[in-house]
Amino acid sequence: MGIFDGLRNKRALSYQSIWGAGGNFESSSMSATVVNSDTAFQVNAIYGAISLISDSISSLPIDTYIRRDGARFAFRPRPVWVNRPDVDTTKEAFWGGVIVSLLLDGNAFVRVYSNEAGEIVNLNVLNPQKVTIKRNGLGRVMFEIEGEETPLSSDEVIFIPDVVRPGHIRGVSRVEALKENWGLAIALQNYAARFFGAGTQTSGIIEFPGNLTAEQAKNLQEGFDSRHKGWGRAHKTGIISGGAKYIPTSVENDKAQFLDSRRMAVEDVARAFNIPSNFLNLPGTNTYSSVEQNSLNLVKFCIRPIIQKLETAFTPLLSRVSGGENAFIKFNLDALLRADINTRMSAYSTGLQSGFLTINDVRRLEDLRPVQDPSANSVRVPLANVNIDAADLTAMDQRVSMAQKLITSGFDPAQVLASMGLPAIEHTGLPSTQLQAIAQVDPEDPTSAYKVD
Repeated sequence: MGIFDGLRNKRALSYQSIWGAGGNFESSSMSATVVNSDTAFQVNAIYGAISLISDSISSLPIDTYIRRDGARFAFRPRPVWVNRPDVDTTKEAFWGGVIVSLLLDGNAFVRVYSNEAGEIVNLNVLNPQKVTIKRNGLGRVMFEIEGEETPLSSDEVIFIPDVVRPGHIRGVSRVEALKENWGLAIALQNYAARFFGAGTQTSGIIEFPGNLTAEQAKNLQEGFDSRHKGWGRAHKTGIISGGAKYIPTSVENDKAQFLDSRRMAVEDVARAFNIPSNFLNLPGTNTYSSVEQNSLNLVKFCIRPIIQKLETAFTPLLSRVSGGENAFIKFNLDALLRADINTRMSAYSTGLQSGFLTINDVRRLEDLRPVQDPSANSVRVPLANVNIDAADLTAMDQRVSMAQKLITSGFDPAQVLASMGLPAIEHTGLPSTQLQAIAQVDPEDPTSAYKVD
């Protein structure tokens, strides 16, 4: 699962860059921190989780298929919007906007633009904070866009909710639902910045004999801090003259354990996004087997559910294409599920021997050119591992072998051939090579080797 190693540390998203000023909702947590889309996105763990999910999904290949007689076939021609949904940006940026909106707001809205012929010409991700959902008199969902007078129907807007509470239309915002957990994460991150910014040392007291004026005390404090406060000045030797003495204050136990609290906050973020904690760089058991299993869990419990929401939401657009009533859109997860070379070779071997993969099937899975041989496109009989088209030849060989044994055992050749379903053949009358006399060779006549007395 080497693909996740690069995605894990990739930092390419910004909620502000997508939505300008960011969300217009905010609330205070019990940790006295303001939690909204912007402040949540500033937490490294939340940013890393959303970046990982967004980069993983937006980089996947997308194709269209149609199902006939229980089998899947490629649907062609493939609509232009599949490869370039928004003509003014990249495919990765478009899907990144959809996923960020879905994870932070709990809802994603995509505006569908069509020409007079009903053909889709462009797709735009909308700012979820500027969309209001209502139902008209017929119970149909309508979308009111801030700045536009006419509401849009479900034919004009693709609506993708994350988690929907019963009786509601709009999805639940993870920022709002997890504000206490994320508020704690924000507070701890800010505290850590101040803690290390002070040189990882707690405050102390400078004891000076006699009385100091306010100005003298201020100068003494500022002079000491300028030489010793800050990460770059930590653990330097300090000198205090005039009989002054520095007395460090002890750290309360609950404050000394804030690093453990930060770890718990990161674990809360991992649980909120269904991400294995090791992908957020938390220490733990990172054996080969655990990393492989965590990668599979990431795809199964985090990536795949989001992809299924996207596929379900965008598939109806294919019905607007001629012949696309049974067509569907599909994200290719093979890149994320790609195993190591030994595991793949073992799986291919099983597929070939079991008769559900051909040689060219395997070559296509490995991005190799197909073999220009008809047998490379045929599956093999599991028992003998031979080409199905050649299975009758194998059966013929088995009958011939049995007939030879029966004739050698003394059975009548004609009856043996008839019982085995083999055609009768005539003997030339010439003895076999083993029964022929040794050729006489005349050194002066090379042709004599073919003369037999």
